[in-house]
Amino acid sequence: MLLTIDVGNTNLTLGLYEGDQLGRHWRLATDHARMPDEYGLQFLGLLQNAGKTIKDLNGISLASVVPPLTMRVVQACREYLKQEPLIVDTGVKTGIRIRYEDPKAVGADRVCDAVAVMKTYGGPACVVDFGTATTFNAITKDGEYLGGAITAGINLAAEALFTRAAKLPRIDLQRPPSVIGRNTVHAMQSGLLFGYVSMVEGMVARFRSELGSDMKVVATGGLAEVVAQETKVIDIIAPWLTLDGLRLIWELNQ
Repeated sequence: MLLTIDVGNTNLTLGLYEGDQLGRHWRLATDHARMPDEYGLQFLGLLQNAGKTIKDLNGISLASVVPPLTMRVVQACREYLKQEPLIVDTGVKTGIRIRYEDPKAVGADRVCDAVAVMKTYGGPACVVDFGTATTFNAITKDGEYLGGAITAGINLAAEALFTRAAKLPRIDLQRPPSVIGRNTVHAMQSGLLFGYVSMVEGMVARFRSELGSDMKVVATGGLAEVVAQETKVIDIIAPWLTLDGLRLIWELNQ
């Protein structure tokens, strides 16, 4: 059994794999103040919740875009799960060529997404990851990661409106009754949801002009389904894409 861990700025996502099948999975809030002992006890609790013990674990595959938390999670894995995790970083086999100007600057989650897309769906592809940041990632038909685009995520934009505009409230991201909001909450929901949908449609068109008309569009991340419901440009919704990539990379390095 393989435990996959994706440490993001907003969420800590974990999955348990039996072979190539994802069984239990969890999406937790990232806590930047949590110490290794706290992470370790939490991991043990999740295993227990799944009816497993550390003896059932054959390995751990880890991706992190939060450097201050990486070693805390690694320490928790060592001390509580008795495993040395494989960290997706420079020198790890991925099966794809990264053509970014500085390959080390590509987030580990984006690499995992690219690996999973090439193995499962093939290229060319545009991977849209709706996380703390919304990222667009270009993968060629030959499995090369070209680069992409990065902008603020929907929740980050919503929080910025609340904190920087005195009269705007904190809202839940839901579909408003119409594009034209008749009150402040609906107006904000419209701007955030439909505004981001329009951005996705525009960026997908621009990526397709460079990658080719046969480009697939794969959406992942916590808000992928919310956005996909409002547009026809997304071909595939894969909420656990990064975890699948972690599993594939772990297998490549055994």
